[in-house]
Amino acid sequence: MQKTILVGGKAGHGTAVTSHFIGKVFCSLGYYVFNYRDYPSLIRGGHNFNVLKISDKPVMSHDNKHDLIIAFDQKTIDLHQDELKPEGVILGEKNLTGKNIVNIDTGSILKKLDAPEIMENNIFLGWTFKSLGIDKNVLFDMMAKKFKGEKLEMIKKSIDEGYNLSEEKESLKSVGSPKYFISGSHGVSVGALNAGIDAYIAYPMTPATPVLHHLAGKQVDHNFLVLQIENEIGVVNAAMGSSFSGAKTMVGTSGGGLALMSETLSMAGISEIPLVVYLAQRTGPASGVPTYTAQSDLKMAVNAGHGEFPKVIVAPGDAKESIIRTQEAFYLASKYKTLAMIVADKHVAESDYSFDNLDGSSVDSKRFIEDNLSDDHKSYKFTDDGISPRGVPGQGSVVRATSYEHNEYGNTTEDAEMIRDMNDKRIKKGKRLEDEVNKLNPVSVYGEGENLIVGWGSTKGAILDALPSLENYRFLQISYITPFPKEAVRKEIEKSKKIVLVENNVTGLLGDIIAEQTGHIIENKVLKYDARPFIPSDIINKINK
Repeated sequence: MQKTILVGGKAGHGTAVTSHFIGKVFCSLGYYVFNYRDYPSLIRGGHNFNVLKISDKPVMSHDNKHDLIIAFDQKTIDLHQDELKPEGVILGEKNLTGKNIVNIDTGSILKKLDAPEIMENNIFLGWTFKSLGIDKNVLFDMMAKKFKGEKLEMIKKSIDEGYNLSEEKESLKSVGSPKYFISGSHGVSVGALNAGIDAYIAYPMTPATPVLHHLAGKQVDHNFLVLQIENEIGVVNAAMGSSFSGAKTMVGTSGGGLALMSETLSMAGISEIPLVVYLAQRTGPASGVPTYTAQSDLKMAVNAGHGEFPKVIVAPGDAKESIIRTQEAFYLASKYKTLAMIVADKHVAESDYSFDNLDGSSVDSKRFIEDNLSDDHKSYKFTDDGISPRGVPGQGSVVRATSYEHNEYGNTTEDAEMIRDMNDKRIKKGKRLEDEVNKLNPVSVYGEGENLIVGWGSTKGAILDALPSLENYRFLQISYITPFPKEAVRKEIEKSKKIVLVENNVTGLLGDIIAEQTGHIIENKVLKYDARPFIPSDIINKINK
């Protein structure tokens, strides 16, 4: 069973809430659901739409052929009715026109119920679920988890009205145990909580802002701080102070915000202060297309901060991986006293995925702070692995951090030999870090075949859904960009007949990194850079050609 439902209307019509509710209901019945959000940079007006793909088998992407279009305005019909399947239906209020349309006089119903206009959504929900053969009590139970009292009763009456106007055309019953239904942003938040976060500091910037909202709602129950500061420069410098004091600290931003943070990211490298950065990419350059997606900031992330120092760049491909990789970012940043960056994008951040379970990572969540410091504590002590024992202020010994090159005590130096030795110390730490990353499954291979698709981040979903329709292909997902798993990638490339790179950017940035790290240049590229994510047919059609 597979259904695709589009919900569209102006900003403020509740398209996102409506589609998310539909997804939650199907997940409660054991179905797998993927929910894609598309919206302009407007608070009111414009055209918003969500696309739900619902199946009894795992789905990780959306489609552009729909069984049902729920239209809150005529623009939704005008823009999307050509995407309706031949047997599909458009659902809208009585004044809308389109092919295969079912009109409901929602205005009269709302007047009868003395209900606000937003209750129109629930009338459509009732009609939709009755046509699919789903008991309305399932809807009532789901609504009761969020609403109470008079509002819940009004919602039930609105659903009832739509339900009574519809006919049961299918009988979709429970197909298994309930599924988790979460976004990539939610996944990053859960991963941060699992890691024992103490402070999340951010300035709102789409599409990183949902993590700020998720964590703000959890800070009282979990006893940590969420702080909004005036700009991204203030954010990252406050975060450095927070981390220096011993707090597990993360910041969140998008492209322009990361550009402002870059100088301080370099300071994290030389001062060896742990810092976790969540980068949710959007379309650039500059302000670009603020509410749409791209994978165009990969090299900026890899090269963020001037000078040479070890860092971690990890790229989750879905919401569940966002949990695991965020935990790993905290672990690696704390253990190696370095910068760790989680690189996502709008598509993985704001899409909803469904899973049977949400197991996190098994990495250690300790802080790697020494319990007892010697009176002669050296903040940058030379060690065999390059990792100096970490102390924090207030432990009874002097603890230093500095943006200048320094000796073992953290005192500024311009001595040539000490400068060389400190650089060697940091690079030695990076080599140990590379060994550890290779134990964290930095690459994944899906499917079988002598031909290879290579991708990273949010392209994972569309590639996986396309794979069954591609003959003799397997998929290599690269999850760690720095340190780069060069041997694992080289092995997969060298045993492949044809190699195809799939990326949401103009030039194939991951391909450049693969060439630099392995010497292999990937000639065949499937690139999409219209600010929209891949759907499976994009990949199938291009590869088959």
